[in-house]
Amino acid sequence: MNPADEHDNLVLRARDVHFDWGRLPLHWIPGEPMATHTINVLHMLLPEGERWFVRTFRQALPLITDDELRERVLGFTGQEAVHAEAHQGVLDHLLAKGLDPRPYVRQVEYLFGRVLGERPGLPPDRAREHLVERIAVIAGIEHFTAFLGDWVLNADALDRAGTDPTMLDLLRWHGAEEVEHRSVAYDLLRHLDPGYLRRVRTMAIAGPVLFHLWVRGVRYLMAADPELPPGTRARWRGYADACRRGLLPRPAKAARSAVRYFSRHYHPGQEGSTRQAVAYLASSPAARAAAH
Repeated sequence: MNPADEHDNLVLRARDVHFDWGRLPLHWIPGEPMATHTINVLHMLLPEGERWFVRTFRQALPLITDDELRERVLGFTGQEAVHAEAHQGVLDHLLAKGLDPRPYVRQVEYLFGRVLGERPGLPPDRAREHLVERIAVIAGIEHFTAFLGDWVLNADALDRAGTDPTMLDLLRWHGAEEVEHRSVAYDLLRHLDPGYLRRVRTMAIAGPVLFHLWVRGVRYLMAADPELPPGTRARWRGYADACRRGLLPRPAKAARSAVRYFSRHYHPGQEGSTRQAVAYLASSPAARAAAH
């Protein structure tokens, strides 16, 4: 079945998951600090980013005239709030292990809190425009998170490499929910602005900024890692090697996914499989524990 043909109008619900990081090693992909820290950037970006998603979508609720979409937006915000707290737990663990993420996180907080945050005092028409612009940015970011969610659900190389099972469950639980709700931000944007220009313009900005933040995050983590020799640097050769072995997404595949977003016929249903996402959520240790 083509993923775009799947039934995506699920009832989205937040799963109150919890993870115990007490035994998580600093390099939770054994012997792979570069791959570990490339994925660890997620933990630094997502808590504040997803809290910003939640604040923005809650501000949009009065503008939604479609009851079904409103319910999906509420489900989306519930899931994103739990995601933020789950990744915050990893940041707290990294700090306890001697790797301080706070200098980088403060920059992320500035981006989402000040640069992309609310602007009190704007006239109503400009306030609405600023809100829709932020929703368009979120739609672009959600395209990438759906791509990453689909990737991690299928990244068998992580299992073969002996990746810590608790971390792998966090990544796949989160990835599955990203695939599950991948259409919500896009559909909200289309509800408020069905045009093409804003969608592609904001992606043209958000994509390079996200890439830049990711590169800076990997460099920061590799340099700050207390278990690596002083002066250790992130290198593109190390990233390429990890991609070749399936431990990270291949850049060419990510680029093709990004290009799809610029098609006038694009829909998020092209990214990943709802059926696969729901199946993982039914088997995830953390999600199963939350259901009981």
